[in-house]
Amino acid sequence: MKTTLNLHDADGFYEQLLDAHRGLSKEQSDLLNARLILLLANQVGDAKVLKDCVQAARELPA
Repeated sequence: MKTTLNLHDADGFYEQLLDAHRGLSKEQSDLLNARLILLLANQVGDAKVLKDCVQAARELPA
């Protein structure tokens, strides 16, 4: 699992993500997030890495 910044254009991705959510209801936004998570998980494809990522996300401070 990579824990250091690995995006070449993190700000650009963040803007793209914000744009994708613009104008959506809370329910539509939640559905977009769920779909995106599943698509990205499919790209990772490694069950152990995904498990480690889920655990790390749960442990991050709020």
